[in-house]
Amino acid sequence: MTETQPLLAAVDRLLEDQKGGADGPPWPALLAELLRHFDCVLGTVHLMGKDGALHLTADTGLPPPVREKVQVVPIGKGMAGIAAERREPVQVCNLQTDASGVVRPGAKLTQMEGSIAAPMLAGDRLAGVLGVAKPVAYEFTAEQSELLMAVGKRIAATLG
Repeated sequence: MTETQPLLAAVDRLLEDQKGGADGPPWPALLAELLRHFDCVLGTVHLMGKDGALHLTADTGLPPPVREKVQVVPIGKGMAGIAAERREPVQVCNLQTDASGVVRPGAKLTQMEGSIAAPMLAGDRLAGVLGVAKPVAYEFTAEQSELLMAVGKRIAATLG
């Protein structure tokens, strides 16, 4: 999992393939690449809305009750909102036992443990947040955090 180039190349290819389309990035394919690379089963894409909140744009593996709760995420709330506020990755080794206050109570319904959310930044402009999670306790490495940030940066650059 230390190889970053295959993931970045796949993301670049997917983003290049969608250029000229009105639908924006191909979210299901991008999430599939992230999940495959990070060996995760759950993934989310939240985009910054004109209202200043994060809006769920795509997901893989979210249970319906959780999907309802994370449709709109205020900046500073939950993992995605805190990652957006801090403009850096936020991770939890085990969502089920976390007592840090970062994890919202509804997150336990995902039945995931190791989770990370990273902002998508174009310079200092926040475009959204990417999130991935595993069903086992896991601490993402600094390299993995940096890679998720690099993916987010590439995506943010295409969202103008």
